[in-house]
Amino acid sequence: MAEAGGAQDAQKLTVRLNPADNVVTSRSEIGANVKIPEEMVATLTPVPQGHKIATRRIGAGEPVKKYNQIIGFATEDIRPGGHVHTHNVAMKDFERDYAFCMDRTETDYIPEADRATFQGFRRKNGKVGTRNYIGVLTSVNCSASAAKYLADAVSPEMLEKYPNVDGVVALSHATGCGMADTGEGYENLQRTLWGFAGHPNFAGIILVGLGCEVNQIDFLLEAHQLERGPRLRTMTLQETGGTRKTIEKGLALIEEMLPLANQSRRETCPASELTLALQCGGSDAYSGMTANPSLGYAADLLVRHGGTAVLAETPEIYGAEHLLTRRAVSKEVGEKLIERIKWWEAYCARNGGEMNNNPSPGNKAGGLTTILEKSLGATAKGGTTNLTGVYKYGERIDTKGFVFMDSPGFDPCSITGQVASGSNVVAFTTGRGSCYGCKPAPSMKLATNTPMYRRMVEDMDINCGAVLDEGMTIEQMGEEIFQQVLAVASGEKTKSEKLGIGDHEFIPWQVGAVM
Repeated sequence: MAEAGGAQDAQKLTVRLNPADNVVTSRSEIGANVKIPEEMVATLTPVPQGHKIATRRIGAGEPVKKYNQIIGFATEDIRPGGHVHTHNVAMKDFERDYAFCMDRTETDYIPEADRATFQGFRRKNGKVGTRNYIGVLTSVNCSASAAKYLADAVSPEMLEKYPNVDGVVALSHATGCGMADTGEGYENLQRTLWGFAGHPNFAGIILVGLGCEVNQIDFLLEAHQLERGPRLRTMTLQETGGTRKTIEKGLALIEEMLPLANQSRRETCPASELTLALQCGGSDAYSGMTANPSLGYAADLLVRHGGTAVLAETPEIYGAEHLLTRRAVSKEVGEKLIERIKWWEAYCARNGGEMNNNPSPGNKAGGLTTILEKSLGATAKGGTTNLTGVYKYGERIDTKGFVFMDSPGFDPCSITGQVASGSNVVAFTTGRGSCYGCKPAPSMKLATNTPMYRRMVEDMDINCGAVLDEGMTIEQMGEEIFQQVLAVASGEKTKSEKLGIGDHEFIPWQVGAVM
């Protein structure tokens, strides 16, 4: 998508993404009356880093184009060299051609004998994990404290005896009761808990409830055909006899699980067993130029090696969904995506929200003007291969290739759904700097620009700003990301893991009335 990359580009003041665009993006803060030799214009006012500059006159009402796509419409005449942002650009409706399957292609798969491998934990059901945790999962917020106390009761000295176990993590949430026992919200929660209970990054799970909640553990087990056993144990505070007794019983169960979990050993597994969650947060104007297209290239590589890449955040592909429907393997798959878009439009309308108002203050400060601009950059994470499936939030992904999972744009909530769907590694691009971890799935942080990477190097794993600053191509950066995914999947710790982040980011999507 972007033309960024190469030593010559690294010397320019701006980045042009397509010859048909009528704006370019500043590589650093540019003062007034500064000539842009590559565009033959001069700035009329100071332009912040990452913001847009008009390269020709854009009349009031005319489209502003970036990525050779419409990102908004001028609200006033914009002269060549003018700063283009929220003060002179706005959204309005226009027709998009979904052109289902028009850009569908034959995927150039790597021969099986030549495919990449990693060192993973193969479970008895055939799934492969990239980590080996024991999880304490709550059915309701009322058991959250007991679950946390239980995980904290597992001492470092106890874990030292089991070197193959990555740790014990308590995952609590804010719902599970005061809700309807049917409908979208209840289904989201059940799918999420089911997905985590069976996730291959867990060697064992203890489900802890209160006892009287709407989200009954027995209902969950029955609905999703989960069976209690040595690696799945359940209890409730009311039945066990309160907080202290629940912690004591839970600790005894963990002591039984640890030797079993420690028996797991990493073994060579094909990259086709990887499911990579594609995520962006704290985005800026460079997201769509460096990190996102580079991650998209890495996603294409993973698909070619037989694996799965999962794009999410429906509000953040809004306005760019036509680029995905064109890549759908069938009209049915494309229509599933549009059905989710229509659901979101209705959801926002009945809750007094706007799909067009997604960019956050941080996004706007980083140069993103409209949801269209943000979405076009965000969609680049999905690469170029066919869209093979569309899934509801937390729904088990049952097809290989590039797929989409419906979710909000709120990163922790979105990634919770991706992990529930089966993602065993997370790749998270960020321009402003997102400090995020996600137990039990390792989360790689990809910086979009070099200044932020240097400022937050303790949290960032890869500097994709090298695409602009060091002349790396999108393909070279994508290959680096792909190799790092394999290394992380094989046990190399991410920055967030080294910092111990990931215990508090479990956020199932809560939809519906709280009663």
